[in-house]
Amino acid sequence: MYQVKVHQENGLSVYELFDTEFGSWLKVVPERGGIITGFGVENEEIFFLNENTLYDAEKNIRGGIPILFPISGQLENGQYEWNGQVYKMKNHGVARNYPWEVVETCPNEKTASITLRLTSNDGTLKEYPFKFEVIFTYTITKNDLRIDQVYRNISENTMPIYAGFHPYFKTSYKDLIYQTDAKTYLDYNDMRKKSIQGSLNLTDLKESVVLLDAAQREISFELPDQKKTVTMRYGDEFKYIVLWTEKDQEFICVEPWMAKTDELNRKEELVMVEPGKALHSSLVISIK
Repeated sequence: MYQVKVHQENGLSVYELFDTEFGSWLKVVPERGGIITGFGVENEEIFFLNENTLYDAEKNIRGGIPILFPISGQLENGQYEWNGQVYKMKNHGVARNYPWEVVETCPNEKTASITLRLTSNDGTLKEYPFKFEVIFTYTITKNDLRIDQVYRNISENTMPIYAGFHPYFKTSYKDLIYQTDAKTYLDYNDMRKKSIQGSLNLTDLKESVVLLDAAQREISFELPDQKKTVTMRYGDEFKYIVLWTEKDQEFICVEPWMAKTDELNRKEELVMVEPGKALHSSLVISIK
């Protein structure tokens, strides 16, 4: 039987979904961008988390699964032009910088879920001139985490997005083989396109790399420290997987993105949501 409990940590509300029989859990902090901060399977934590960044509202959280919306990545000079006006927007968009509302929690015998919502406000409109409603439902089972997403445009104009996720997986070993049908990747360290041959070693890379040409929306890799295999399956909208780490930090990020960085300036692969319409997608992370 799954349960949901809420407690306070350093002034933040932490929602914990868990099942003691299988040793599964999920931790969510709505005030810090609706972020997942922990995910456990068979009593083993899967995600990295730097707690100091979680509790400092001035810092970007290093760990868990930050939500990237309406953009993934950076904008050149931190800005973009839309309909003749220039806007400034922080890296990875606005969603991770605002508190999310808890809509409901739903524990039962086989699963537990929590639904969160973020709506546009005066702060988001300064960076992103569109009224929106974003609804995420996190659901855990014995071995899976599912994230169902709704990106709804409630403005009068077509809304551009290229959302994404930024999962931090715990690992001290960063030379991993990724099971994917992608054949090439773009290395942002030297801006060269390269062939994937065996493993991709992130150990000494400062910048990220992005897998370019996967046809299947699925990727798998092993976490040697936990001796577990991660499989990620995601909606067709997520065309790319970005791989990134920080030197001397025990994590790798395997990130589904809808477009490459700075797309709001290029305007070549934007996902456009019509007024009054919504884009639905999903991400499932399975641990074996």
